[in-house]
Amino acid sequence: MTEKKVELVIVTGMSGAGKTVAIQSFEDLGYFTIDNMPPALVPKFLQLVETRKDNDKLAMVVDMRSRSFFSEIQNVLDEIENDEELNFKILFLDAADKELVARYKETRRSHPLAADGRILDGIKLERELLAPLKNLSQNVVDTTELTPRELRKVIAQEFSDHDESQGFRVEVVSFGFKYGLPLDADLVFDVRFLPNPYYQPELRNQTGLDKAVFDYVMNHPESEEFYQHLLALIEPILPGYQKEGKSVLTIAVGCTGGQHRSVAFAQRLADDLQQHWSVNSSHRDKDRRKETVNRS
Repeated sequence: MTEKKVELVIVTGMSGAGKTVAIQSFEDLGYFTIDNMPPALVPKFLQLVETRKDNDKLAMVVDMRSRSFFSEIQNVLDEIENDEELNFKILFLDAADKELVARYKETRRSHPLAADGRILDGIKLERELLAPLKNLSQNVVDTTELTPRELRKVIAQEFSDHDESQGFRVEVVSFGFKYGLPLDADLVFDVRFLPNPYYQPELRNQTGLDKAVFDYVMNHPESEEFYQHLLALIEPILPGYQKEGKSVLTIAVGCTGGQHRSVAFAQRLADDLQQHWSVNSSHRDKDRRKETVNRS
């Protein structure tokens, strides 16, 4: 059986055209990414990668920040093209001069080729120098009218592995309000209004993952009614988050201590969503204990 080749994407192009957004997009797609790789080090790094086979998808930014860029890049590209272990592509990002000037003025940064002169002079010089590399590129993307979200979408459509997940997943986490909100939560739901298993002595030291606690929480009519409304709210909006280019949506469900009600609800939600989505579940405070009175 023929070994799978390493997928390599070199991201380059005009300074200010969106290379930072691009390399972040490749990372979300499961690529091993490197920013600002000196051209001379590319072949050596690829030799290491081909030996280890830890990751068969690589993306690296090679651009004007590397001072030796123009003197070395052509030799490097020739060497890569002759490597039979690689599937190699160049992604060249471009934008109109007017838009590049506006972006530089917005960020108040100097152009790498115009440190002592006008931004536009640096852009024109860079465009002239990069013209041969642009002609070699298999993928040229003009980002003049693209938002960062739209650029991520373009890259995902071109470079994602369609045999795998499209890079969007749902994280469902339970927590206790007494310990604070999860910092990374996008959506937060409060189930403290539901009957509390803490007041049942035989359930107090169990969690929402135990059948007895799960049944106690869910067998109340108000619990089932709330859960069905919650599921009906979340399921239709997930495609929208995916379409907007979000890679992870974190849904947090909280009760007082994060041991009983929130755990049961979060796990049920995760199990149901998993039928159609990539879902991970976690229970931040499930096993947390305090010597003081714990009303979960």
